[in-house]
Amino acid sequence: MDRKQLKANAKSQIKGNIGILFLCYLVMGLISGTVVGALFAPAMGLGFCLMYLGLIDGVKPAIGDLFKKANAFGKALWLMIITGFFTVLWTYLLIVPGIIKGLSYSMGPYIMSENPDWTARQCLTESKRIMKGNVGKLFVLELSFIPWFLLCSITFGIAFVYVFPYMNTTIANFYRQIKEEAPVAA
Repeated sequence: MDRKQLKANAKSQIKGNIGILFLCYLVMGLISGTVVGALFAPAMGLGFCLMYLGLIDGVKPAIGDLFKKANAFGKALWLMIITGFFTVLWTYLLIVPGIIKGLSYSMGPYIMSENPDWTARQCLTESKRIMKGNVGKLFVLELSFIPWFLLCSITFGIAFVYVFPYMNTTIANFYRQIKEEAPVAA
């Protein structure tokens, strides 16, 4: 599946779901806007991953999806911390290795949302494994959203109502594709 197909699939998958997806972003934004809520943001992020994976499987999203991974609070927080730590270390070497490593770790939350028994390190290791050979593809995919973000700035953020769900659904489709295409781990 190429970039255009991933994006076309995402457009059809979010159809009829924009309102609830936007409401989920509002709820997460309000909750994570507090100091205590910010600590729960990584667990809600796992809920978002599950919600988008469900969406591409035809499951209607719901606000309750944000809290489905609340029990993974510690693991999700640790995953965010070590991902940030390793990405920053690579960035100190040079900007480009930091970007590459950040992209190679980026599937960690999807992996953790589907594998609740895994540790944060296992999720990062699996993310690196399935992203091998796919970092450039994800980079180009994310760059393809630059015009959409320009539209968001021109519309004073109003376009984010559509752009965030569109982009996140596209990335969920990307994750699902590379996960299925990755060779089985030894």
